[in-house]
Amino acid sequence: MDLKSKIVLISGPTASGKSNFAIKLAKKIDGEIINADSMQVYKELKIISARPELKKNQKIKHHLYGFQSVRNNFSTGDWLKLAIKKIKEVKKRKKIPILVGGTGLYFKALVYGLVNIPKIPVRFRNKIRTIHKNLGQKKFYQKLLKLDPNSKNKVISTDVQRTIRAYEVKKFTNKSLHDWYEDTESYFKKKDFLKIYIDCPREKLILKINQRILKMIKMGAIKEVKEFIKLKIKKDKSANKAIGISEIIEYFENKAELKDVIEKISIKTRQYAKRQNTWARGQMKEWKKISPQKLSKFIKMILV
Repeated sequence: MDLKSKIVLISGPTASGKSNFAIKLAKKIDGEIINADSMQVYKELKIISARPELKKNQKIKHHLYGFQSVRNNFSTGDWLKLAIKKIKEVKKRKKIPILVGGTGLYFKALVYGLVNIPKIPVRFRNKIRTIHKNLGQKKFYQKLLKLDPNSKNKVISTDVQRTIRAYEVKKFTNKSLHDWYEDTESYFKKKDFLKIYIDCPREKLILKINQRILKMIKMGAIKEVKEFIKLKIKKDKSANKAIGISEIIEYFENKAELKDVIEKISIKTRQYAKRQNTWARGQMKEWKKISPQKLSKFIKMILV
């Protein structure tokens, strides 16, 4: 495979081993790593976001990690502009760009372009969510198909977030979400990408998630959240969505024991991993799905 012409994309559920695989691959193919994780951009959330320990891997250049303040919102559009710029810079140095992360929207924007859907008012969106809550996912999904038949083979019936999004876009703009995507173009060509999704078995992933959380606590996640609280970040800021912050705050407020906090973080992380896998099944069908134990073999294969 002619890797010199490729942009390597590595995704997968949280704790699946994306960062370690990216580093191993970068050493083999003379690559540089670009972050594609929405929480690892924040400098104040090193432990909670499981940001790679860059000091241990100084030989491999890393980009777009820990450079943004939690005081600011950071959108997919913001990331896309910076990612394109970094890819061009890496290629100019005759290196191979390797983008790694678990934020599906980032990869979708890079591969297909950023969809310019009109901003939908919060009141309108809340109204749709109330309808969904009253009907339940099964009936609401059928309601979506009546409104937008184009969603039938493109939105998984159990994907709550995607179902609601498709419905509100069609209802507000009178144009299918999928038509919006089809009218969008990427800066790059589809053949430029080598897309890899680490498909980790559920039981192994749960074990890795539990181990990661215990490691986070030992590394100082509680202290990190304590410092985060001092910043008095507004509730509408993106960084507040980081898993672990609200749970550790409960610990500070004496609303939960540490062991219960660890369990809550574990449950929420497993739920997030499940959503990532659901996204991959619906939005990353053409990606190469590779189990962790076959990653080394895959590296050897692409180097031939």
